Amino acid sequence: MASKGSSMSFSRKSYRLTSDAEKSRVTGIVHEKLLNDYLHRIFSSPEHAPAAAASRKPLNFQNLPEHLDQLLHVEDEDEESQGQAEGRLGPSTVVLDHTGGFEGLLLVDDDLLGVIGHSNFGTIRSTTCVYKGKWLYEVLISSQGLMQIGWCTISCRFNQEEGVGDTHNSYAYDGNRVRKWNVTTTNYGKEGRLVEKDSSEWQLQGQPTVLLTLAHIFHRFAPLLRKVYLVEAVLVSFLRGVVEAGTPAQAQSVVRQVLDLLWLFMEDYEVQDCLKQLMMSLLRLYRFSPIVPDLGLQTHYLRLTIAILRHEKSRKFLLSNVLFDVLRSVVFFYIKSPLRVEEAGLQELIPTTWWPRRSSREGKDSKDVKDETAEERVRRRAYERGCQRLKKRIEVVEELQVQILKLLLNNKDDNGGEASRYIFLTKFRKFLQENASGRGNMPVLCPPEYMVCFLHRLISALRYYWDEYKASNPRASFSEEAYIPPQIFYNGKVDYFDLQRLGGLLSHLRKTLKDDLASKANILIDPLELQAATMDDLDEDEEPAPAAAQRPTQALAMGGVLPLPRPSWLSSPTLGRANRFLSTAAVSLMTPRRPLSTSEKVKVRTLSAEQRTREDIEGSHWNEGLLLGRPPEEPEQPLTENSLLEVLDGAVMMYSLSVHQQLGKMVGVSDDVNEYAMALRDTEDKLRRCPKRRKDILAELTKSQKVFSEKLDHLSRRLAWVHATVYSQEKMLDLYWLLRVCLRTIEHGDRTGSLFAFMPEFYVSVAINSYSALKNYFGPVHSMEELPGYEETLTRLAAILAKHFADTRIVGTDIRDSLMQALASYVCYPHSLRAVERIPEEQRVAMVRSLLAPYEQRPWAQTNWILVRLWRGCGFGYRYTRLPHLLKTKPEDANLPSLQKPCPSTLLQQHMAELLREGPDVAPSFLNSVLNQLNWAFSEFIGMIQEIQQAAERLERNFVDSRQLKVCATCFDLSVSLLRVLEMTVTLVPEILLDWTRPASEMLLRRLAQLLNQVLNRVTAERNLFDRVVTLRLPGLESVDHYPILVAVTGILVRLLVQGPASGTERATSVLLADPCFQLRSVCHLLGQPEPPAPGTALPAPDRKRFSLQSCTVSVYLSGRPTPTHPALCSLQPTSEEDLCPICYAHPISAVFQPCGHKSCKACINQHLMNNKDCFFCKATIVSVEDWEKAASASTTTSSAA
Repeated sequence: MASKGSSMSFSRKSYRLTSDAEKSRVTGIVHEKLLNDYLHRIFSSPEHAPAAAASRKPLNFQNLPEHLDQLLHVEDEDEESQGQAEGRLGPSTVVLDHTGGFEGLLLVDDDLLGVIGHSNFGTIRSTTCVYKGKWLYEVLISSQGLMQIGWCTISCRFNQEEGVGDTHNSYAYDGNRVRKWNVTTTNYGKEGRLVEKDSSEWQLQGQPTVLLTLAHIFHRFAPLLRKVYLVEAVLVSFLRGVVEAGTPAQAQSVVRQVLDLLWLFMEDYEVQDCLKQLMMSLLRLYRFSPIVPDLGLQTHYLRLTIAILRHEKSRKFLLSNVLFDVLRSVVFFYIKSPLRVEEAGLQELIPTTWWPRRSSREGKDSKDVKDETAEERVRRRAYERGCQRLKKRIEVVEELQVQILKLLLNNKDDNGGEASRYIFLTKFRKFLQENASGRGNMPVLCPPEYMVCFLHRLISALRYYWDEYKASNPRASFSEEAYIPPQIFYNGKVDYFDLQRLGGLLSHLRKTLKDDLASKANILIDPLELQAATMDDLDEDEEPAPAAAQRPTQALAMGGVLPLPRPSWLSSPTLGRANRFLSTAAVSLMTPRRPLSTSEKVKVRTLSAEQRTREDIEGSHWNEGLLLGRPPEEPEQPLTENSLLEVLDGAVMMYSLSVHQQLGKMVGVSDDVNEYAMALRDTEDKLRRCPKRRKDILAELTKSQKVFSEKLDHLSRRLAWVHATVYSQEKMLDLYWLLRVCLRTIEHGDRTGSLFAFMPEFYVSVAINSYSALKNYFGPVHSMEELPGYEETLTRLAAILAKHFADTRIVGTDIRDSLMQALASYVCYPHSLRAVERIPEEQRVAMVRSLLAPYEQRPWAQTNWILVRLWRGCGFGYRYTRLPHLLKTKPEDANLPSLQKPCPSTLLQQHMAELLREGPDVAPSFLNSVLNQLNWAFSEFIGMIQEIQQAAERLERNFVDSRQLKVCATCFDLSVSLLRVLEMTVTLVPEILLDWTRPASEMLLRRLAQLLNQVLNRVTAERNLFDRVVTLRLPGLESVDHYPILVAVTGILVRLLVQGPASGTERATSVLLADPCFQLRSVCHLLGQPEPPAPGTALPAPDRKRFSLQSCTVSVYLSGRPTPTHPALCSLQPTSEEDLCPICYAHPISAVFQPCGHKSCKACINQHLMNNKDCFFCKATIVSVEDWEKAASASTTTSSAA
């Protein structure tokens, strides 16, 4: 069957088998000799077998079975003799000892031949011991890193710190570091390489059919083809030789003949085992083959895989039982990165390296192109040519991978069974379920780097079949217009497992929206189904703790929009209940044979992926399949084949599972290039400035320059590989197409009204995340602005964010937060902000109205951040990108939305002013909520810095919790942003505070004055609590400083006291001075005026620097600042303690509550009534508030006493 060495080969033309008629004309001696040599050539004996026995009797078809039995018997004896070799103890097959011979967290394969380490330094032994002679063993390494492999005695004891080679009784070798280990380490050997040696050949000579029929060799041949070692060493090598030797058509013909013979002469279970081992060997060889410059090894294995999958019977068996069930067929679509640059020949392919002068994720920086020198331009162009050469070689592999998926998505091969596409859909849905639910073991989940490549190949194959269907069906749509019809989300034809819907749990939606389903989609919900769902909810309440503990893992597997998983205490206790009833509910499916009228309804049931047939997907006659329950807003003509819609739905889900996270991870290579490039520039600047007499410093700087240059050479070539495989222009177009698919799907779903709540959350998250990836991960090599329809896509996404961030149909906390954060990031960049301004005016006004809703009972921090970004650039001292005191420090990430240049929107500010003037309740409720949150945020901040100051003053060694510092800085930032929102409101609509004919205007102005005075008193005083904490400059409190909060307060004061009308200015001044918290020294300190020292205290140091606004240009009210003789100050008369308000102890009593009779000042009771209608003291319901004067009360009391 196999030949070894280089013996002579026979030609088919010279030797062929003859018929009985020809035997009478030719002497038998010639035939016996030729046939004997021919059969010995094909079925050769081992080199060490005795040749005398074979030469006694010529070999022919009659004694060939005996010869085969003898050969197999010799091989068995060889195996037995090897198992009983001297100096060896243990089983004949060496495997890993998974019972007690390991240390650390390890995951061992089922066949005990592979292991994955999940701890820092895990160790595992094998099951065989040797004590005499010379022995060796072979290990295949599939990942990079530090690994020590060697020998140890049975007395060795390993732990998390010491493994093989680290103890006295063990020896190890590390090919990564090229060192040997035996307690100590020394250099040894050469750098580890993967070398493929293949000398096995299998050739079919003569006419195979005659040999197989006459000799019946498959009787002995079939059991051998079920052994993985023989399949990999012989069958794969033979088939690969066929693929390498001929054209693709010739190779396909030979492979088809071989597979036809296997299915013809072997039992089904035998050929199935053979095919299983064949595909496992191909996958293993493709995955672990070294990367060579032309990717030849990967190309050959993929071509062989294509040739096998072109065989229809074999393809369907592999799809049904092997590709997704036994092995990770996704590996075939992955192009692994080389462990080393030299291994892939990138130095020869890209001889010249180059890197950008500065990072830019906004797109190509034209300034950089203009500023680059002629030498840099030459290097850049040479580097780009090398990248193009690498990209062309990778595209060959990608095209072969797409061909594999095209074979799996073939729906024309339904002869004698189900077409390949529908088998693929079943397995693909199960694959998505395993990766979405996270219920299985972690190794079952598909690695994200595989998922990225799989997604891109799937999109290419999907669009090919989509446009092919369009060519034969003119009424269908092009792939450029693709989207998912909304009825797929609620008709139960596609199972979405436990994934959350926009409106919450599916069982809840079906109960609450059953009338809408019946009226809009002609779908009835069976009462028994609702009862089953209700019982399922009751059972879920008694869910065991282990099942509940799995939910954070499930959320992690799904992947969210936020960088961190949602805390468990925020998770819904009913998450995951929803869709379980789909698999258990007993609902009948009615397939009508004529179109449904508006009065007819249809009951639906959800089928599992294994239960569905082609008819359930594509439909037949009047059954619409996946498109059952079409709403009136959707067109009647189909977009494409229903099965392609489900593939598209799965592609969107794949991106949400792990693709986005992996794209963000791979961009780290580009970040490393930018960091090293910055370090190299700094080193070169130091070299130019270093004096020539300091040779020691010059030597160190030169050494550093060399290290950085070598590292950049390596990283730039590695970055070329990453750009070609992950961030190429074609990959960007795939992602852009997926973004537009999600946008159309959301738009069509929104038109269905309340049924929009059935849409899975991941469609919204993919729309948000894919835009973020296009904007942040693909630049500066490829700019999003160059994509077709870029402006239109930005506007459509802006319309979706503006409409749905406050959509009541969306109830999930996570997805609502994601929408809010996406809108907040959207308004930070000029291009996207202009897109928001381009959406229809009605939607803009509705968005601003939602932003101005009261902050209570909803997340308000992101809303406030959006309003601040719309104002930034217009406020007092608010045109900075970074705080002035932080300009000397480098930001961790200059691409953060908060570090973008100010880009205010006067159009949205105008809408805001119009809405605040519109109704009598809009402005008071909004301002009241802002003032409440400001009071809370600043009070929390003051309380925290008190704790920090007390901890810092303790004599013993102590540490301040970093989390406490972070929360403290957050409260300070919230206080500043709330003050900026107040500044914007006062600037745009000053009359809501200064026009006292409006209800609540006076009360709001007094509350604002009170808060401003409180802030000034605590921030402006020298050597007070705030000043001491700022002086400490604690890490985490970098943003806490005098400037940001004082200029925000000053902006409000300038607008109220200087730039307003005369009547309003006088009114505001009186309220500010009448507030009991007002202190003149705070205003003097703010304006840079010296504060008179208290008696007995020393004068402050003259050289001490302190913050003031004396140098600011806006100081026009210095001459008009209040003095102790100001009329408003002189009019203040002391009040007895009995007459003070018992709530604030600042104002006299002026109001009485009815019917309980308690008293307070008007300011306190008006503020209280804006949030609560109960009495502040006795909690009785307040019916009315009446004015109260002490004189009237006293006279009444006197008369009654008389």
